[in-house]
Amino acid sequence: MISGFKEFILRGNVLDLAVAVVIGAAFAGLVNAVVMNLFNPLIGAIFNAESLNGAFPLTVGSATIELGTILAAIIQFLITAAVIYFAFVMPVNYLKKVTERKKKAGIEEATELPPTEAELLVQIRDLLALQAKTQP
Repeated sequence: MISGFKEFILRGNVLDLAVAVVIGAAFAGLVNAVVMNLFNPLIGAIFNAESLNGAFPLTVGSATIELGTILAAIIQFLITAAVIYFAFVMPVNYLKKVTERKKKAGIEEATELPPTEAELLVQIRDLLALQAKTQP
């Protein structure tokens, strides 16, 4: 029973998932901090308000639709998506391309065949002949 649990816990995809959840939580905190502390104040300054939540009320009969809240959610989503894309996805994609180029260059260099036995023997012969000429 314990060995089955140990096998389950040590399975690669479970560990990968656990790491992804932890990193995802930290990443969400980072993105939220950028959006809340940089972009939301800028939007508030543009609309001359602390938040859009109470802006643009639309009254239909006895119901009030707050268009500002919907607009704020849309803007926050777009800003969050833009921060993720431009601050994280683009640089990571660029690094992947650079790494792939380096790998291709390394693979092409590594595809050179090592010298054959005959070539090595020729080099040894030439070195011995040169050494024999230089000795008194």
